[in-house]
Parts: sequence; structure tokens; C-alpha cells
Amino acid sequence: MTTDAGPRLDAALASRVNWLRAGVLGANDGIVSIAGLVFGVAGATSDSMAVLIAGAAGMVAGALSMGGGEYVSVSAQRDTEQSAGVSADHLTSPWQAASASMVAFVLGALIPLLGVVFAPVPVRLPVTIAAVLLALAVTGFTSARLSGVPVNRPVLRNLVVGTLAMGLTYAAGTLVGTQL
Repeated sequence: MTTDAGPRLDAALASRVNWLRAGVLGANDGIVSIAGLVFGVAGATSDSMAVLIAGAAGMVAGALSMGGGEYVSVSAQRDTEQSAGVSADHLTSPWQAASASMVAFVLGALIPLLGVVFAPVPVRLPVTIAAVLLALAVTGFTSARLSGVPVNRPVLRNLVVGTLAMGLTYAAGTLVGTQL
């Protein structure tokens, strides 16, 4: 007697990959975009409240944008899958992807936001940079392990992107801040 567990396993794997992909993307985007935002504002002003408000607003807007984008994207994918005759058990869930993306974005965004809010002023930027780079290394490592690929390239890629985002937005904020 044989059983065909393949379709059930495929559906479970597709579901897991769907929320993992959305979660890793959301976390990385939250870390990088909010780090860039708070560094840009910090480059333009020394007003801690302005940095906090910008970061908090960016976190809310980013989470809603990521969740909405995931919902729309995965809904379109689901529509295509349905029209191709994919069974209901194998369809991707737009709500699952949207939720994973939103929650992960907020969790990622909290890292640079908490760094700039709670670190003492003299070490605020170095502490935030260290926290952001550590978080990006962790998400790169996690995505590599879940994908079954060597960790070096994904970790390095995350670190380079995060470093560039923080450096360039800080420079832009500094330039704009001196022009005001």
C-alpha cells in the first residue's frame, strides 16, 4: 500500500516558503529603511524628538506598505495559480504573506529605532550601527540556512546594503541639514 503525501508536503512547503520569504524581506526592509531614515534625519538635525518621530512614522508607513504590497502581490499570484488550475490546498495565502511581512517589518524597524532612542547621545550612532549590522547579519544567516545555501554571500550582501543605506542617507541628511 502506498500513500501519496507529496501534494500535502508540497502545500506545506509552499506555505512555509511564502511566509518565510515575506518575513525575511519584511525584516530586512524594516532594518535597512528605518536605519536609513533615522540616519538621514540625524544627519540633518540633532533634535532627538525629530529623529524619533520620523522613525516611528516610517515604521508605521513601512509596515502598512509592506503588508499591502505583499497582499496585492500574493493575491495576483494566487489568481494566476487559480486560473492555472492549482488546487485550493496548494494556493499561496495573501493574508499570511501580508501578516508576516508587516510583523517582520516592525520587528526589524525597532532595532534602529530603539538604538537611536535609548542609546546615550555620545554613542547613539555607533550603537545603532552595531545593532543594525548585527541584525542584518542574523537575517542574512537565517535566510541562507533556511534556503540551504552557504551563509557568507547572503550575510555579506545584507551588510553591504545596510552600510550603504546608512552611510548615504546620513550624508544626504548632512547635506540637506547644512542647506537649511
